[in-house]
Amino acid sequence: MPALTLREVLALGPVRATEPELLAGETALDRPVRWVLPLLLGFARSGGTPISEVYEGANFLDGGELLLTNGFGLTDTDAEIRRRYVRELAARGASGLAVEIGRSLPTMPPEVTDEARRLNLPLLALHRVVPFVRITEAANRTIVARGLSGRSVVRPWGDDHTAALLADLADRAALNQPEVEARSALAGFHPGPGARLIGVSVHGARELAAVDRAVRLLGGASVLRAAFPADVLALLALPASVPGDPVRTVQEAFRTAADPGLTVAVGHAVEAGSGWLRWSDTLRAARTTLELALTVPAAEPAVPEGPLVTSARSLALERELTRGGIDTNRDRLARLVQHALGPLLSWEAAHPSDLVRTLEVHLRHGCSPTRTAALLHIGRQSLYQRLERIESLLGLEIDDPDLLGELLAAACAHRVVRGMGAAQVRGLRTVA
Repeated sequence: MPALTLREVLALGPVRATEPELLAGETALDRPVRWVLPLLLGFARSGGTPISEVYEGANFLDGGELLLTNGFGLTDTDAEIRRRYVRELAARGASGLAVEIGRSLPTMPPEVTDEARRLNLPLLALHRVVPFVRITEAANRTIVARGLSGRSVVRPWGDDHTAALLADLADRAALNQPEVEARSALAGFHPGPGARLIGVSVHGARELAAVDRAVRLLGGASVLRAAFPADVLALLALPASVPGDPVRTVQEAFRTAADPGLTVAVGHAVEAGSGWLRWSDTLRAARTTLELALTVPAAEPAVPEGPLVTSARSLALERELTRGGIDTNRDRLARLVQHALGPLLSWEAAHPSDLVRTLEVHLRHGCSPTRTAALLHIGRQSLYQRLERIESLLGLEIDDPDLLGELLAAACAHRVVRGMGAAQVRGLRTVA
């Protein structure tokens, strides 16, 4: 399907409501419009002389944008600056410029019209005030819907716009902020001011029921969610009014909502207004965390009943150790394990024991004997005997602050290395 043209944009209801007047570019109305962007213009001043644009909008254009402006930056500048701005828009491939007339700008400056006519850049005077958000939403929804329906590559989720957006974000496809916002609006996803976004990946079910139940428990949260062949992927928006740690809040909701046997991975919390790359980050963190949760043995005993709900922060060390892929790091991790834990591994090969796991749990919980013994379901005296054996074999004190980081990284790497072989036998993917 062909791209939306400027002529078609002018026919949209919110645009017609502005009573647009075409002042230049009559022969360029069939030019394709890639996005409609609001742009507030302003100029820095030195004394009484304008010297540069505060927002150099032209520098951020990729071509094909129709720009909307209230015209404030055109009210008190000299003619050459106005002409230069129009030239910059044309040089960057803008599809047109629409300027609100009547509030900040009483009339269109003649040099703007003259320069736009000379360059055949469509120039619109908008004579009635209509919120730009109405125009951009109507136009960009149409652009996105037409673009998705016209894709030549058949994707497994067909016409599911939500699944397509989540997949593009998780894969960090070539996107930009206006596109993401338009596609989110098309899917009915409108994070409010101050909302925190959290990516979630669920393994073990193709249904969306667990996500929907969790959203209801969270009260007031909005969500993008879709089922994929390997997992269910969701992007949750928690309103600013929801108190507490957003990651823990989402984890608790899924511990209640998810069925036994499911594995749920929760990404980082990011601000809704921080840009689409951050939206992508939390989704990618959730998927990477899920992969590790399915591949690497857990550091601590699993809960006997209920779902496994983990987070990117819980597996932060595993994620760092495998950054760039498990296979890429295999030899490096093996060397780290052997260097730091070699005597323990030799002992465990000859004497059935649980020393490496005991060491890791102990380090993860601040070297607290009470907490470690409870998690391992052993008595404190048995724990002390294990710790003494570990220190004797390694020839060091495990609570030495200089050693904590290396020992914890090595114990974690040992689990990762053990998980590699099991994952290959089971045919699981490795973390990318």
